[in-house]
Amino acid sequence: MADTAVKAGDGSAGAGISPTADESARARSRRRAARRNTGSALLFLSPWIIGFCVFTAWPLIYSAYLSLTDYDVINDPQFVGFENYAQLFQDPKVLLALQNTAFFTFVQVPLYVIVSLALALLLQRAGRSAGFFRTIFFLPKMTPPVAIGILFLLLFNGQNGLINTVLGWFGINGPAWTTDPAWVKPGLIMMSLWTVGASVIILLAALQNVPEELYESARIDGAGFWRQSFSITIPMISPALFFIIVVNTIAGLQTFDEAYTAFFGSGNTTYSNDAALFYVIYLFQQAFEFLNMGYASAMAWLLFGVIMIVTAVQLIVSRRLVYYEGETQR
Repeated sequence: MADTAVKAGDGSAGAGISPTADESARARSRRRAARRNTGSALLFLSPWIIGFCVFTAWPLIYSAYLSLTDYDVINDPQFVGFENYAQLFQDPKVLLALQNTAFFTFVQVPLYVIVSLALALLLQRAGRSAGFFRTIFFLPKMTPPVAIGILFLLLFNGQNGLINTVLGWFGINGPAWTTDPAWVKPGLIMMSLWTVGASVIILLAALQNVPEELYESARIDGAGFWRQSFSITIPMISPALFFIIVVNTIAGLQTFDEAYTAFFGSGNTTYSNDAALFYVIYLFQQAFEFLNMGYASAMAWLLFGVIMIVTAVQLIVSRRLVYYEGETQR
């Protein structure tokens, strides 16, 4: 009887130990599998990680260092502390460039969104031909920015440009778009609308996702086109609109290619240059024409700060104005 009890006790003890051992083995196996998966993921991500470190993180860190130095590429950097940043607030051309950039951005972005939305609404009613028109609207986006800058000079030439020629048919004397400082930025803004194609495609996709039942209910209640637009269409596509506004605001604050090609890259030295002196153009001049790399780096970090502040304000405002389907209303 005692032997049987002992054996029974040994058996129960063995039975109690076995599941614990199996669980430990399974846990070790899961940890090994997790490590293998992590290793495989890092292996596949390694090209991007290396590229980010070499081409983004390191230049970012090095430019922050250069912004505290006097560096002309030829000689070694000389540490000067925050002198470059102090000089930014004393340089009249920095203020001029910021004013030009702000005017361009905060006029161009609303016009860009309005034109994109209008074309998307037209495309929505195009039926079977919508695919053809989507392609036509998107093709200008493929135009190189340098070509757009040259096209600007051809179309907006005050003497024999196409724009003034068409205006002349209606008895309107067109302005000197490329030489009159008052018309340089409006001309560039108009030219920037050439590339609305990508935004049109995004907004068209958003419009096609708006439930038709909402429009049917609105029509039954007697709502017209404008009431439907402001009460249904714009709220339902507000995430796409917000995305386009943020992206184009950042792009507007970094405007460079078209304006530089038209007014600085072709030997143009007229007084209209000051009207087209955007911030990134002046930054480029300081870095690669005057070889003031330290000062240009400080300018770059100032622009980074401005973009961060503007984007943060847009994100805060979007909490009240942007509607995400399924999100709990605030």
